[in-house]
Amino acid sequence: MQMATRDDLDQYLIAPDPAHHRLTRAVVGRDQDGAETQISVVEERPLTIFLNSQEIVTAMTIGDYPEYLALGFLSNQGMLQPGETIRGIDYDEDLETVVVRTDGQTTYEEKLKKKTRTSGCAVGTVFGDMMEGLEGLVLPRTTLRTSWLYALSAKINRTPSLYLEAGAIHGTVLCHQDQPLVYMEDVGRHNAVDKIAGWMLSKGATAEDKILYTTGRLTSEMVIKTAMMGIPVLASRSGFTAWGVEIAREVGLTLVGRLRGRRFICLSGEERLVRDADPATVPDEGKKNGRKGASL
Repeated sequence: MQMATRDDLDQYLIAPDPAHHRLTRAVVGRDQDGAETQISVVEERPLTIFLNSQEIVTAMTIGDYPEYLALGFLSNQGMLQPGETIRGIDYDEDLETVVVRTDGQTTYEEKLKKKTRTSGCAVGTVFGDMMEGLEGLVLPRTTLRTSWLYALSAKINRTPSLYLEAGAIHGTVLCHQDQPLVYMEDVGRHNAVDKIAGWMLSKGATAEDKILYTTGRLTSEMVIKTAMMGIPVLASRSGFTAWGVEIAREVGLTLVGRLRGRRFICLSGEERLVRDADPATVPDEGKKNGRKGASL
């Protein structure tokens, strides 16, 4: 597989850093023939998130961009209100904690009692009334060109990443038209998308003209988080869950899955697709995509 060029990587605002010393560890084992071999494995670290003085959740994460993860998690859970002032975000690497400080009071005791463990890898946590945030939500009816999908898939799949280097990890990429902008990775796809949400909130980035790409399954949690962020398009290399499709159709989210080579399936928002690319001109990945140890 041809890797990304320097120009491709320079167009990212944030790109993966597979060489970062804290994100992987070299482990020695033996292969099927009994020969000694060394591979890179992804690190997992606990991160406890506080909102003001209240402990909210402990997440297992690879440990990069903890401030974005905390901010995005709280925002996607509806714990940060629109217009609420963020007074500071304090990360302590030794204590493995991050504290988001606001100008409001924190009273989420009842909300914290209604946690739902999700089907996400590394076990995500969704609070029971999160669906309330979708009431009356209708996303912008943004068109999606198939040429953008094909270009994004090709660029993202050849970008150097932990996903390619070590596997056992998920990637989520914020995109604009055919250009990937911010590429986040983590052991759980919910963490990766929360990092994207935190980055968008901290930068004041617009959502209505964006596409969210993920390597993971299109579950209800992923659809809800994308909708809560106001992003109108969600695409994935992987497949769907029925509830994820149902929610996407209710809120007007364009949902594209099984995006590999020239192939994809759209289960929500087909009327917003602009088929401006001939699939026959797109290289097909076939059954093997050249990934080294990648795990969906």
